[in-house]
Amino acid sequence: MKIDITEKALDWFKNEMGLEKGDGVHFYGKVYGKTNVHDGFSLALEVKKPTNPEYELKKKDISFFVEHGDIWFFSGYNLNIDYDASVDGPKYTFVDA
Repeated sequence: MKIDITEKALDWFKNEMGLEKGDGVHFYGKVYGKTNVHDGFSLALEVKKPTNPEYELKKKDISFFVEHGDIWFFSGYNLNIDYDASVDGPKYTFVDA
C-alpha cells in the first residue's frame, strides 16, 4: 500500500486543519459508510504524530500514515488523495496496489 497526495490536497490539509511542520495525519477505517472499494466501512482520519507507522508518506514535513493495526483496511490498495473544489475538500480514491 502507499499514499499519494496532490499539492492542492496538501495545501487544504495544512490550511483547514492547521497542520504545521512535524504534524501527522493518521488514516484508518471505521464502521459505517463506504468508499469506492469498501461497503460498510469508510475512511477516517485524525491529527496525531506517528508512533510506529506501517506506512508513512512525508510531504513538506507533514506525515500521512497508517498504523500497523489499521493496515487491514488498506490491504491490496493504494490511497490517492486529491482536492475537490466542488466540495472544498479532499477526495479519497482507493486504487489497486
